[in-house]
Amino acid sequence: MPTPTTDADRWLELDRQLCFALYSTSLAMTKRYKPLLAPLGVTYPQYLVLLVLWQHRELGVAELGERLFLDFGTLSPLLKRMEASGWLVRTRDTRDERRVRVRLTESGEALRQTARTVPPQLADAMQCHLDEITSLTQRLQQLRAQLLGASAPDAPEAH
Repeated sequence: MPTPTTDADRWLELDRQLCFALYSTSLAMTKRYKPLLAPLGVTYPQYLVLLVLWQHRELGVAELGERLFLDFGTLSPLLKRMEASGWLVRTRDTRDERRVRVRLTESGEALRQTARTVPPQLADAMQCHLDEITSLTQRLQQLRAQLLGASAPDAPEAH
């Protein structure tokens, strides 16, 4: 294996890639959640939907997608499965029939009680205190905002 000789070469090393650190950490986090969510009978994406709905009780599908950074094509089948499980209902907005609203059912709301055990178990698995988790979360949210607000580099002009 060739040894990098320049700074530019060293920046091409996998372990120097922030994107890979975030990606592989995300995979590890999702894997860690799986057994914690098993008692609820929900997948990780379903858990995220529930978290938002526990906070807001009812939202439009568009607002839910924005909050979770999911497009309609990804969110719609997810919501359909959750509705079939009895955790939420989708209804047409009475003010605008083109819009769909999502709200929790009693069954979906009841999952919150069991879900309360998930964050402390995850914190234990991460071996982090609440202040560390809060700090990491805030920094990642800031990074996400910076990335979403950054303009894309100009494409090279065709000659």
